Amino acid sequence: MQGAVSVSPAQIPELLLGLATVRPVFVWGAPGIGKSSLVRAFAESLGLECVSLVGTQLAPEDLIGVPQLTPEGRSRFCPPEQIARDEPYCLFLDELNAASPDVQKAFYSLILDRRIGSYELPPGSIVIGAGNRATDGALARPMASALVNRMVHIHLRASAEDWLRWAAGAGIHPWIVDHLTDRPDHLWSAPPKTEEPFSTPRAWHMLSDALHSFGPTLDVGAPPGRQAGGETLKAVAYGLLTAQHAVAFCGYAKIVRNSYGLETILKGDARWPHRLEDRDLLYYLADAFRGRLVKELPARKEHASGAQRQTAFRAKSLLVQLAEISVEVAQTVIADGPDGNPVLPSWFLIEAARDMPRLVEARR
Repeated sequence: MQGAVSVSPAQIPELLLGLATVRPVFVWGAPGIGKSSLVRAFAESLGLECVSLVGTQLAPEDLIGVPQLTPEGRSRFCPPEQIARDEPYCLFLDELNAASPDVQKAFYSLILDRRIGSYELPPGSIVIGAGNRATDGALARPMASALVNRMVHIHLRASAEDWLRWAAGAGIHPWIVDHLTDRPDHLWSAPPKTEEPFSTPRAWHMLSDALHSFGPTLDVGAPPGRQAGGETLKAVAYGLLTAQHAVAFCGYAKIVRNSYGLETILKGDARWPHRLEDRDLLYYLADAFRGRLVKELPARKEHASGAQRQTAFRAKSLLVQLAEISVEVAQTVIADGPDGNPVLPSWFLIEAARDMPRLVEARR
């Protein structure tokens, strides 16, 4: 299911407060963006215990219970202890749309009428479901229209602003907070079609736990001119994040650990790292260089100050130096954005194309 309107994590509590207290709610979203954590936090805010049932781990009898003979010689179904409670609680149906059709059918009366057989959820209880979308490459089965129509559907999206606000007080490693503050677009990436890691808030949280676990002895790699290293951080980052994001973060970590940054290159106090082992650092610095140009160069040349014109001149020289090391990395600086439109000002791109041969000749 795809939603025409999506909400950020910060909007979820207010929506659930108005909806889940009167009707069952289903939260849709990509893997790893915090659906389960948000539901548990919401239940806690209401003072309700959160009882989680995972759809992929259930059979129909786990819900309707087993039959028992009464003294009158009749049978009645006894719901499981996990569901049959005396006090109000939050029933969280995680991965509901990944459950088998028989299990989904067993939820019908529980979701709509808050009842299983003769047992009824205590007044004040709430029912919330959550699940991934089939388009995310996750396990998801079609949900019957009768089940869809029994719930209010909310579509959750990842929000770097919300996550960073949460991370500041959640003990997330400062390298990750600082890096994602600079590159909020790296918080989440769409799940790939193949079996490989991809970036999500959950993946970054796991990376934070790993950084805390290794502590200051973590091998992040040496600055240019020394032994490369960094295999430990690479192994962890590439095992959790999209490859592009892992490269960027490893480069950032190397800069932080070794105090080697873009400023020294812009001032001419250092050169672009040229060793193959420092390619992650080179990609990171090139990306930071691109971001600096986007930030400092005006859209129209006539609006450029003397300092900005000097920045443009220096940038063209640095592009030549970068292309001498890797044409591919240099191209990432001047490449168009995801929408196919130029990111850097057109006047700068025209000047760069015009002056590049002359700058190359001057370096010979």
